[in-house]
Amino acid sequence: MADTVTAEPKQLVLYSETVFESKAPDNFPLSCPSLDLSTTWDAVGRKLLIYRPPEQVVSKIHQVGAEVVTVTWKPDGQFLAVGWSDGIIRLMGLENNKAAHHIAVCADDDIRITHIGWASCTIASQVTEFSPRLKDEIVNELTSFADDSHISPNLPEELTFLEVDTALPKISPLPVGSAGGDDDATVFTLRTGIEFLFRSPKPEEYEQVNVVVVGTSDGKLQLSIYDSFLIGSFPSPVASISSSVSRLIAHVAHAKLPTQALLYAEPHSEPAHVHLIPMDLPFISSSSINLSLLGTKLTTLQKLLRYIKQTQLHMQVEWKSARELPGRFLRSVQGDLEELPSGPRSIVPALYHTVLTGHAHEPVREWLVDSLTERGHKRWDKAVVSGLENLRSLVHENFLPALERCAVILSRLRGLAQFYDDREDNGFSTAQINRGLDIISCLSLVGHKILSNVMDELQSFQAFSNWLRFQIDRFASSSSETDDLTEKEATMNTSRVLTYIERYLTRSPVDIFFDDNPQKDWEADWDHVEDGFALLPLLDAQLKKQEAGQASRRALQHVEFLVSYLTTWSSRIFSGIAEAKKHSVRFGSPLKLSIGEAITTMDLRMCETSANQGTIYTVLASKTTNKVHVFRSTIDITNGISAMRATTRACIDLGARSLIDAKFFNDETLVLVCSKDDNKTVVLFLPLEMPDVVYTAYDVGQEDSVPAVVSDLPSHLAEYILPPEYEMRPVRMEVHDRVNLRSEIPERICLLADNRLTWRAFTLPQQAALGAVRKNG
Repeated sequence: MADTVTAEPKQLVLYSETVFESKAPDNFPLSCPSLDLSTTWDAVGRKLLIYRPPEQVVSKIHQVGAEVVTVTWKPDGQFLAVGWSDGIIRLMGLENNKAAHHIAVCADDDIRITHIGWASCTIASQVTEFSPRLKDEIVNELTSFADDSHISPNLPEELTFLEVDTALPKISPLPVGSAGGDDDATVFTLRTGIEFLFRSPKPEEYEQVNVVVVGTSDGKLQLSIYDSFLIGSFPSPVASISSSVSRLIAHVAHAKLPTQALLYAEPHSEPAHVHLIPMDLPFISSSSINLSLLGTKLTTLQKLLRYIKQTQLHMQVEWKSARELPGRFLRSVQGDLEELPSGPRSIVPALYHTVLTGHAHEPVREWLVDSLTERGHKRWDKAVVSGLENLRSLVHENFLPALERCAVILSRLRGLAQFYDDREDNGFSTAQINRGLDIISCLSLVGHKILSNVMDELQSFQAFSNWLRFQIDRFASSSSETDDLTEKEATMNTSRVLTYIERYLTRSPVDIFFDDNPQKDWEADWDHVEDGFALLPLLDAQLKKQEAGQASRRALQHVEFLVSYLTTWSSRIFSGIAEAKKHSVRFGSPLKLSIGEAITTMDLRMCETSANQGTIYTVLASKTTNKVHVFRSTIDITNGISAMRATTRACIDLGARSLIDAKFFNDETLVLVCSKDDNKTVVLFLPLEMPDVVYTAYDVGQEDSVPAVVSDLPSHLAEYILPPEYEMRPVRMEVHDRVNLRSEIPERICLLADNRLTWRAFTLPQQAALGAVRKNG
């Protein structure tokens, strides 16, 4: 931090400069907390742009028919949460412009997303260390197999997060050609997207939980953890006494506290007052199961279910591709066969007759020579071979591997449910997980049936295709070529040809897994499985009936039916877990904060005072005065539940300076950007706790009254000016403390020029010098 005593203002040092293509709208741009990136909304082009200095566009994010209403960076800079006017939050990774997660927030078109808060909290370690005796026994056991007797001090934690699925084959991208048109259609087609979505947690993330808080225009609040696991929706914690509904405008948290803070205000650009509300999340610290482990497994399972659904859609497309064109060819000859006075009335016996006798009835001969021809045969062959091969690849490389990973996760959850079966706050049971594993077993059985049938059909079709081409050439050829054709016929696998005509030509054993089912069959089978029957024996019996030509439950054997049932059953597990966490969420009494003027500048900060105590700082200011009001609210936390203690207020007179913006830099410092009488911009670093700043009791009943004490701005305060060559009239500020997540980035004070096109990041002179030393060193 800068020296607290300075004779002359020091100059900030330019860290980077970004020039946008179009003017940044209100509340934009937003800078990444861990990388030198910024994002802004292009209202004309209707694109969200992510910039790297000086003018490089890293990513363009566009959503048809929707516009961006709010944006928030994840604290570690890995994701960008984008709230759209269609009521959906799309979490975007930096690797591509495809949405990694979709969080539906607003079902009503009249409701809009107003604010997204994102915070990371630390979970109190719930892993006990080994006892000395047990540790010695483990050391002796290990040394009998290896020379290295060193045991990691975090071995219990490492065993807790041991990833078995890393031994499984990697999840493969889905083919682009058969992708659908929804949001998930393309995210799983990219290798970078797959690797980004299915990352294993790092050791430093074992004790972290990410909390996403979303506010909407009707005052409601939606809470999610681990990016995409929805805990639930809550009514507005502020009672409305007017026609205007207060809505969430700010959210803040501290990594070591289970209580977070919300700031609500009426929907005006300059509200008369705001409400400060503590939000207790005791499940963060009191969950019996390690919350990071549980959250990681649940969100991975959610992503795998999305992947399986997309794989099922791809499989459906490939199956149709393999059946549609041959079906059209066969229907074109069926009418002529039905008009025959005698002989076969359908294509199967007609072609069977040709294979056995070499004779073709006239409609078949004309169909082969005049309608199908060599060109049609090539199209037929390509459609079937490519469709079946793609279907085989999807089952083998995508569908079955994803099911294996689901089984691994559900097995892990079953173990947790069995170990913590005496806890009522888990939200899921062993019986629920067993049912999920039963469905996975059914899908695996169906997948292997499809794979076996497709491979057999593909082999039989190759023989049939060769025979079909031979017949086209034979009937279209002159008599002098008959001998050569007869030699080809002698080498053909007639048995395979007959098998294909009889078993696969018009109806395939694979059809039962993909064809359309009447709604009544779907509903009847759904009701039947909901009665609690063991699914795998039931499905196996139905498959045997189907293969024997007997009546069976057709919907139960359908891939889409089983995938839908797995998704529905998993959603019930997710809902139970979410409901158990939701029951513990508590909102404190709203604290009304007012400065007696319309509020034009505000910010929020939460600090840890001790293990069970925190302090919430709120800064409010009005453009009509040159004063800054800092409110200090202390909360005590017991078993995850907070109690608000007294709130005090400090009022600082800026003198001849006019406030432009105010932001909390860290737990100790408030940054003020002001303009002086000579229109020069100055940046002030105000310590929150210093003798010159006097806090007095804040009376909620007389919140509009003048503060009892108004402190003058200390003369020895750290004051910085902008370099002359980069002098500007800022209209917006963002500040970031030093971070070292991916690469070390110094403290940054980011300012938007009044042209709303230039975004400059400045750093403190000593930090710039340290950065240069590290770079040159």
